[in-house]
Amino acid sequence: QVQLVESGGGSVQAGGSLRLSCAASGYTDSSYCMGWFRQAPGKEREGVADIGSDGRTSYADSVKGRFTISKDNAKNTLYLQMNSLKPEDTAIYYCAADLFCHVVPDYWGQGTQVTVSS
Repeated sequence: QVQLVESGGGSVQAGGSLRLSCAASGYTDSSYCMGWFRQAPGKEREGVADIGSDGRTSYADSVKGRFTISKDNAKNTLYLQMNSLKPEDTAIYYCAADLFCHVVPDYWGQGTQVTVSS
């Protein structure tokens, strides 16, 4: 059973930065596609970024150039560096994992709140 635990959320002013982390356990190889999703109040969940087992990354248009996804396979940890944050980035951010990218992931973390004030 894959377990994902996010950390690093918080409150920041517009233009600031945060780094989210997601510690993964329950599997020992790097074959999973991992990604970040977010859900703002009253809105549907949306994909933010993902990274495949080959290291290829993809981003939502709304975060391109501001967010960077990365992973440390030795530590089984996924990261999301968020720069130039905007109030519209306010949401609960979820880490997710699946054997495949661009699908609804099988495994989810509990979420971490990110609040950006203007």
